[in-house]
Amino acid sequence: MNAAAETSVTGQGVQSGWRERGRQIDPRYLIAGLITLVLVVAQFRYHVVGGYERLVLTLLICTLTETLLSWFERGRVVNLQSAYISGVSLTLLLKPQGSVLWPFALAGFIAIASKYVLRYRDNHLWNPTNFAIVALLLAAPSRVSVLSHQWGNDLLTNLVIWTFGLVIASRVRVLHITLTYVACFLVLNSARAAMLGQPVLPEIAPITGPMYQLFIFFMITDPRTVVRGRGKQIAVVVLIALAETLIRLASDRGWPLPTAFNAAPALVALALVGPVAKWFDLRLASPTRTPS
Repeated sequence: MNAAAETSVTGQGVQSGWRERGRQIDPRYLIAGLITLVLVVAQFRYHVVGGYERLVLTLLICTLTETLLSWFERGRVVNLQSAYISGVSLTLLLKPQGSVLWPFALAGFIAIASKYVLRYRDNHLWNPTNFAIVALLLAAPSRVSVLSHQWGNDLLTNLVIWTFGLVIASRVRVLHITLTYVACFLVLNSARAAMLGQPVLPEIAPITGPMYQLFIFFMITDPRTVVRGRGKQIAVVVLIALAETLIRLASDRGWPLPTAFNAAPALVALALVGPVAKWFDLRLASPTRTPS
């Protein structure tokens, strides 16, 4: 074999080795990397965090709660990646009135504790961040709100986050969930705009905002709370999108809905539909197929 051929074979071997190592990376680390990217972009370009004490407190409560509850239940400390993702997400999404810190501490505890309390067949039914935010919005609507348009629809920011988000969603094998929701959102909100006689762009623009980016890349795709099977996953996503649209239409008509429904219809839709779908999925599964 000549030198050129040996170099080519060596180069192919190196590339194959890198690809193999890439496949072996725990998907949780990829998700944690993406949420970290969102945090860095949000803070350094738009100062969304609102104070690093919020981030430190939320991460501390989430990791401490996860550590104590996992040790109490299993006799060991579990991987804290989920607590980290919940802590960063809550820091970005929660916007309390004033400079108070209690909503972050309470939300962090509720998020992690929900995984250990609200369970069926050793599975938690709600995405922890989703459950905590909706619970606070329902319990204290005058004291807590959620992030909406604080970094606008900047093209470069969205391009970076969506590129990394779609790549990681593909790697974690939930890309079909993200794309199904995006397609449903665009179709249903375009139809809603036509029904209301309003321009389409303002109705579909929110999907490029931070709340929806966190929603479609971290909440609706949570591997621990989605149902099993690509077809069922797509069907559930369609139901969530339909529920969100119905909430929006009810709000358009001035129905007396709780503030949470008007403030975060997507989060509420997931909190209503997702756990029911997961419960039925676990209920219909044979005990031998139920993950521990």
